[in-house]
Amino acid sequence: MSAIATGGRRRGTSRLGWNLLGLLVFVTAGFPVYWMVDTAFKPAKDAIDPDPSLLPTGLTLDNFHRALDIADFWGPVGRSLIVSLSVVAIGIVVGLLAALAISRFAFRGRKIVIVGILAVQMVPAVSMIIPVFLLLNDLGQYDKLTGLIITYLTFILPFTVWTLRGFVVNIPRELEEAAMVDGCSRTGAFLRVVFPLLAPGLVATSVYGFIQAWNEYLYALMLMSQENQTATVWLGNFTTKHGTEYAPMMAGSTMMAVPIVVLFLLVQRKMAAGLTAGAVKG
Repeated sequence: MSAIATGGRRRGTSRLGWNLLGLLVFVTAGFPVYWMVDTAFKPAKDAIDPDPSLLPTGLTLDNFHRALDIADFWGPVGRSLIVSLSVVAIGIVVGLLAALAISRFAFRGRKIVIVGILAVQMVPAVSMIIPVFLLLNDLGQYDKLTGLIITYLTFILPFTVWTLRGFVVNIPRELEEAAMVDGCSRTGAFLRVVFPLLAPGLVATSVYGFIQAWNEYLYALMLMSQENQTATVWLGNFTTKHGTEYAPMMAGSTMMAVPIVVLFLLVQRKMAAGLTAGAVKG
């Protein structure tokens, strides 16, 4: 009995330790978000107080009014939504087809393609700014949303293909073969059997791609003019030669975070299932 009690105490201590570690990670990751929202509702003078308070000292909506007045807000947000949703839609379709080809069909050079996908992700994004600018300028896509969409696809597609490949590999071929024996074509077997099983992976990959496109700043700054700026570049309007308006900037950041939070709340179950499934085998 003493051994059982000792084992129970050890498991309880271990569980408590992991819970404390999880709480520490949550506080570390969540504190910047809390500080952003808290600053967004603070009076402007409190946002630059050299001795700030961790707890809210006052609530005001003036920062949000200032954020909406300092420059056009809905235009950049609309453009960011168009770019992000287009990148996700095109990336998922092309990435899924590429993942199926790599996973289901044996062709010469398949391993080279897989290694190439990984190698592309290792290239620093900043090193490609000048080549991308020259290429888009030659194609007449500079300062256009289509050019920005194409640019984002070159960075998001490799991750999409690699991630979806892991999900496709996890689905046994026998399921497709059984459906084809029952009279389905290869396309019908994919749509009726494989595609529903890929739904969690598609959701998780889509959310990642949307976040990457929504939060990207460097290429949007270099490739788009002020008239066509996206939401992340729009935040730069709060920094002028007279200083930075931190409270309105945090208000703008809070408004920008709303679409991501809403998207995550809508698909959190599918996303969690997709991330778990993708971690089993790849």
